[in-house]
Amino acid sequence: MLEQGESSTVGAEELPLAGIRVIEFSHMVMGPSCGMILADLGAEVIKVEPRGAGDKTRYLPGSGSGLFPAFNRNKQSVQLDIAEAADRDVALSLIDSADVLLENFRVGKMESMGYGYEDLAQRNPRLIYCSLKGFLSGPYGQRTALDEVVQMLGGLAYMTGPPGQPLRAGASVNDIMGGMFGVIGVLSALRVRERTGEGQVINSALFENNAFLVGTHMAQAQISGEPLRPMPTRRATWAVYDIFRDKHDDQIFVAAVSDGQWHDLCDEFDLSQLAGDPELETNQGRVDQRDRIHRELQAALSRLDLAEIEEKCTRRGLPVAPVNTPADLTTDAHLVASGALASTGLPSGDQVDVPLLPLTFGGRRLGLRSDVPTPGEHNNRYRDGPADTSAADSDPGQTATTDPFATDTDVEESKTWKDTLKKNQWAPEFLTGDDAKKYAEETAATVEEGVKETDLGNSK
Repeated sequence: MLEQGESSTVGAEELPLAGIRVIEFSHMVMGPSCGMILADLGAEVIKVEPRGAGDKTRYLPGSGSGLFPAFNRNKQSVQLDIAEAADRDVALSLIDSADVLLENFRVGKMESMGYGYEDLAQRNPRLIYCSLKGFLSGPYGQRTALDEVVQMLGGLAYMTGPPGQPLRAGASVNDIMGGMFGVIGVLSALRVRERTGEGQVINSALFENNAFLVGTHMAQAQISGEPLRPMPTRRATWAVYDIFRDKHDDQIFVAAVSDGQWHDLCDEFDLSQLAGDPELETNQGRVDQRDRIHRELQAALSRLDLAEIEEKCTRRGLPVAPVNTPADLTTDAHLVASGALASTGLPSGDQVDVPLLPLTFGGRRLGLRSDVPTPGEHNNRYRDGPADTSAADSDPGQTATTDPFATDTDVEESKTWKDTLKKNQWAPEFLTGDDAKKYAEETAATVEEGVKETDLGNSK
């Protein structure tokens, strides 16, 4: 992987959002992805976590174990119990100094604690308040939502799985895109504030994002007047646009979507009988004989391995892709050579390679400035030390090695943190007895049932 130096990444002073302060109240995916994009763009993002163990997302097992590492780089972590009077003044002081506030609490929770937009705008009229929810205003506005909920409700699961077997997409597409639309809203509101001097509320939601994703299928249904077919059984648009197998039975996607590509495919893989058949000269003619074409093409591909098929297709400009797993991407030749991955440090002491934003500025990427923080890593800057109500003068990635304001509990937590994350248990090891049991039960409930009273939001 390319070293993330000045020659390959945009310098901190050149980042487009340098000088913008963001206070993030969120967990899971939607809010953290929004905050991380803003952080990658150069904003100072202060992630507010509960005291003690911090964000519960840190401890999710299984497929949830990658959420926190993927969406929390380049951020600061401060621990505050914002519902408690003892931390309220600190929270409000930070919000007063902020340009942007992100939240994905359940509907009405911020308002019930005195952190709604109307209350905060009286203190900070320039504040841009980005609220990330399951639904925008309407009949569903109070519902609890997860990515699965809106994929089922919004038809995406129907289109993804085979008939009768709706299937959630293999990534948190609505959460991440919902966070992206939140960023678009924030950037737009910052531009408006330049003209008016005033902030405003920005709302982004999972369900409406899902509707946006399936908009082409909605239009198709109205135009055709026919029932939609899930993608695995959709009516073919091109004859060659499918997954085939090599001589080792490994899978590879191959396509030919124009007359020129069809002739190149036949030439490259010695399909002379197909090439010379006048009935296959048009796209519709080829679609009508799709099964025949597949049989002959598959026979030709079965004599080659993946590398040979990929090389032949690439040489002729034919769409081609071996069927990889996400794990394969950490060694993908293109991602590694182009510097698209950031080796990110975790509180456990481990490193994970995760993708940077798919953007370049003047040919340079938005790089890694600071690793995933430990819970409360920046308490001394934002909570326990002298109030820091302006953007940090120092590089957010450079934190003190000792915390002169740390409490005994803070010190004890830091001693056990690496072992805690490596064990990936429901409860951190520094919580014992009833505290550990309660934490494990609450976190398990979060995974199984979605949003609880103690959770940050009605969306991921």
